[in-house]
Amino acid sequence: MEPLDERAIRASFVNCSKGEASRIKLPAGFADGSVPWSDLDFLGWTDPGAPQRALLVVPGADGPTGMVLRRPSERKVSALRSSMCRICLTDHAASGVALFVAPLAGPAGRNGNTVGEYICADLACSLYLRGKRQPKMRLVRREETLSLAERVDRALTNLAAFTGRVVAG
Repeated sequence: MEPLDERAIRASFVNCSKGEASRIKLPAGFADGSVPWSDLDFLGWTDPGAPQRALLVVPGADGPTGMVLRRPSERKVSALRSSMCRICLTDHAASGVALFVAPLAGPAGRNGNTVGEYICADLACSLYLRGKRQPKMRLVRREETLSLAERVDRALTNLAAFTGRVVAG
């Protein structure tokens, strides 16, 4: 992902007001330049000031698209259950995947309509794809025959579909 500045990130949000976008706290490491842009396919973080608010900024042909998401509150789940992220298709223990819900853009979102997707709870899909982060408590990892570029392309296609549902309102 190409590095973005604060102005571009704030202007990219499609499902919140400009005022709300201006109040969003940027990800840890943004101010000191430690965001690993070269390892990211999209920028995702949890707002440190509002732990149930997550944010995604997805690159696109027409520029980045930002989305405000609601994340579920933390809950205790059995380590015996497992889940799969619908973006990067990484298997996790049940607590490693969360249902993120995004208000739709435009009038539909202002009326309370939402769409959701099961995504890695830490929003680190890019790092899981590259093997720079491993899912917790997973003893068996499926090996794929796809190359890294093919897995990244698949994840971006899945993410674009979710983004498209949000933007379409």
